[in-house]
Amino acid sequence: MSTSSSPQRTERRLPKWVTSFGPQIIAALIVGLALGLLAKYTGSTKTSPNGLGATLATIGSSYVSLLQTAVVPLIFTAVVSSIANLRQVSNAAKLAWNTLLWFAITAFIAVMIGIGLGVFLQPGANTGITQQAKYSGKTGDWWAFLTGLFPKNFLGLSASSSVADGGAVTTSVSFNVLQILVIAIAVGVAALKIGAKAEPFLTFNRSALEIIQKVLWWIIRLAPLGTVGLIGNAVAVYGWDTIGALGKFAVAIYAGLILVLFVVYPILVKTHGLSIKQYFSGVWPAVQLGFVSRSSIGTLPLTQRVAERNLGVPSGYASFAVPLGATTKMDGCAAIYPAVAAIFVAQFFGISLDFSQYLLIVLVSVLGSAATAGTTGAVVMLTLTLSTLGLPLAGVGLLLAIDPILDMGRTAVNVAGQALVPTIVAKRQGMLDLGLYNALRHGDPFNDESADASATGEGTAGGGTAGGGTADAHDGELAAAH
Repeated sequence: MSTSSSPQRTERRLPKWVTSFGPQIIAALIVGLALGLLAKYTGSTKTSPNGLGATLATIGSSYVSLLQTAVVPLIFTAVVSSIANLRQVSNAAKLAWNTLLWFAITAFIAVMIGIGLGVFLQPGANTGITQQAKYSGKTGDWWAFLTGLFPKNFLGLSASSSVADGGAVTTSVSFNVLQILVIAIAVGVAALKIGAKAEPFLTFNRSALEIIQKVLWWIIRLAPLGTVGLIGNAVAVYGWDTIGALGKFAVAIYAGLILVLFVVYPILVKTHGLSIKQYFSGVWPAVQLGFVSRSSIGTLPLTQRVAERNLGVPSGYASFAVPLGATTKMDGCAAIYPAVAAIFVAQFFGISLDFSQYLLIVLVSVLGSAATAGTTGAVVMLTLTLSTLGLPLAGVGLLLAIDPILDMGRTAVNVAGQALVPTIVAKRQGMLDLGLYNALRHGDPFNDESADASATGEGTAGGGTAGGGTADAHDGELAAAH
C-alpha cells in the first residue's frame, strides 16, 4: 500500500526583527531622532514649529491622548477587579502589607542612591545658567495631598472653562487618579461585603475591564508610531543645547536610574533565588513601552500581563499589586529624581543642606510618592520636596526644559519596579509559578505566533486574567511559553 503526500505550500514570512516589538521601538527611536534633528536644523522651534516639527508634535500628543482616554475606566475597573480577586488569594491582608513594605524598601534604596549621586557629582555647581528661570506651576504640599483624597464627584473628574482671545469658550475635563483610586477601593470593598448580591456587578466590571484592555492593546500596538512623534518632538524642541547646559544633572539622574534598574533590581532578584536573565527578558516589553510612552498608567495593561504571564505572579495577586504600583510605586519619579533635583537646587542657589534635611528628602521620597498620583508625578513630587526642605521653588523652572528627556528613563524604572515587587512578594510567599518564570521566552507580547498554551500558568492562587475571566491568546499578547 503506497501513500502519497500532497506538496506543502511554503509560507513566506517577514523576518522576525521586522515584526517584533523591540526592534520596532528601536527603529522608531532612530527615525524619531533623525526627524527631530532635521526639524530643528530647518528652523522649527517650540513657539514657531515648521511643518515637520508640527507633524511630530501632533503625532506624539495624539498618541499620549489615546493612552489618557483609557485611564479613568482602566483604573476604576482594574482596582475593583483587583479587590474582588483577593477573595481567591489566601492571606490577602498579609500580601497587601508585604507589597507596601517592599514598595517602601525599594524606594528607600533608590532615594539613598539619588542622594549619594547628588553629593558626589555636584550637579548644581558651575552650571553656567542664570538664575532667571521661574516656576509658576502647582506646588506640592502635604495638606493638598490629604484634601485631594476626598472625591468631589463619583469619578474624581473636574472641568474648567477659559475664554480665548476671539471670544470662544473652551472647556477642559481633568481627572485625579488618586481620587479615582479611593473611589474604586471603596466600591471594591463594598462589593466584597455585600457578597453574592454583588456578583452581577462584578461580572459586568470584569467584562468592562476586558474590553478596555483590548482597546488599550490596540493603542499599544501603535507605540512605534507614537515613539517617532514623541522622540522627534523632544529633540526638535529642546535639542542638545539645553541638555548640554544641564548635562551634569541629566547624567546624575540617568546614572541613578541605571544603578537601580541594572544593579539594585538584579541584586534583589538574585537574593530571592531567581534568574536575572529571566526577569529582564520577561519585564523588558513593559520597560520599553514605559520609556517611550512616559506613562505608568498607560503601560499598566502590559506591566500586569508580563507580571502574570512572563514572571509567574498569580493573576489574583498581580491584579491588585500592579495597578496599585502604577499609581504609587515610582522609584524613578518619586525617589531618584527629587533627591538629585533637590540637591541640584540647593547647590545652584548656594544653600548648604544639613543632615536633618537629607533625612527629610528620604522621608518625603519614601512616603510621598502617593501624592504624585493625581498629577504629573515628578514635577509635583519635586515641588513637594523643595517646599518641605524650604528650598526655592524657582529651581523647578530650571529643570522643566529637559524634563521630557528625563521622564522617559524615570518611567522605565517605575515600570520595572512595579513588576519586580509583586514578583518578590509572590516568591517570598511561595506563590510564584517558577515554571512560568523560568520558561523559554519566544516571540514578543504582540505576535500571534507567541500565543500558546500558557493558560496553565495562570491558575495559581487565584486564576483567570486580570479581570478574573478565562485566559485566552488575546491575539498573541503574551511572551512566555511552557
